[in-house]
Amino acid sequence: MAIRERLSGNEAVANAMRQINPDVMAAFPITPSTEIPQYFSAYVANGKVDTAFVPVESEHSAMSACIGSEASGARTLTATSSCGLALMWEELYIAASCRLPIALACVNRALSGPININCDHSDSMGARDTGWIQIYAENNQEAYDNFVQAYRISEHKDVRLPIMICQDGFITSHAVENITLLEDKEVKDFVGEFNPKEYLLNEDHSMAIGPYDTPAFYMEHKRQQAQAMMNAKKVILEVAADFEKLSCRKYGLFEEYKLDDAETAIVIIGSAAGTSKDAVDALRAQGKKVGLLKIRVFRPFPAEEIAQALKGCKAIAIMDRCESFNSQGGPLGAEVRAALYEAGATPKTVNYVYGIGGRDVRVENIEEVYKALDEIVAAGKVEEPYRYLSLRD
Repeated sequence: MAIRERLSGNEAVANAMRQINPDVMAAFPITPSTEIPQYFSAYVANGKVDTAFVPVESEHSAMSACIGSEASGARTLTATSSCGLALMWEELYIAASCRLPIALACVNRALSGPININCDHSDSMGARDTGWIQIYAENNQEAYDNFVQAYRISEHKDVRLPIMICQDGFITSHAVENITLLEDKEVKDFVGEFNPKEYLLNEDHSMAIGPYDTPAFYMEHKRQQAQAMMNAKKVILEVAADFEKLSCRKYGLFEEYKLDDAETAIVIIGSAAGTSKDAVDALRAQGKKVGLLKIRVFRPFPAEEIAQALKGCKAIAIMDRCESFNSQGGPLGAEVRAALYEAGATPKTVNYVYGIGGRDVRVENIEEVYKALDEIVAAGKVEEPYRYLSLRD
């Protein structure tokens, strides 16, 4: 039976963690993800989970503890944001290369400096090439649902990679929304038990974690890791199909919103997709053929599928809530453009950097983007392929 609740995004994720009942959580507090280990430590103290909670002195230590725990055969998770994720950098690569299916709740926040505690995607996008699966949420319901699905994806025998479940700091993490929770038993049965075949505490099979990898073997190990990320795409869709049977909520690699006959479209990640849908609705009411593609899965990147979904558009705006400082735009812009090029698709593209450092994103701001796309279609060319949205003079 579905459970109706009013929860913030952080509370929703903490509830998913409680229902999963992992073996170990190691965490260090950092805004705006602090509430997740705070709520979860209360579950530990009140006997609502069997988890060993490990308080540590830094985020680097948190991920180190997670690596040791997961390598020992314990289902392990953590949560962090911003500079906390950056402090884990070294360990993120180790977790992925050791094929340890750790789950991390990333509450997106700008990286310093200057110091800023508000939302953008510079933290998780900075970690996009560390080898972690990355799934993003538009709202609190999706943050909860994504975390429930996380271990089924990461622990799959064809994947065995760590997974990062991302939501927008403060915008969803602290805002309270009506959401629908699954019953505790439903989640427990859906996620299942963690039964690794190889782990450090297995007396019948000795092994090493993190040994020196010589030039004779390193490339082969990286190729295996890359294959696991490729395999994850199929597994993500299989898990989503099973989750839909349980919850009646459908998920894919991305969401197409009024895209079937769209002449212009926006590609976007995270909470601003909701604002963009309102803009799409308003412009559709005026007879404009506009649409939206909301990225859910950024790693593995669904290049072929995205190109197929956008092939009918005349002009596309790709929205990045972070900077790559490459003088060309952001990471999503680079990857979508590459996908279109490889597929032989020829829509005009413009890459917007928007909402960084928590800059507000309003419906009228998104309508400005669609107006600019109309101008691109009319002109038949893109004068400025790399732009900032809502930048003060």
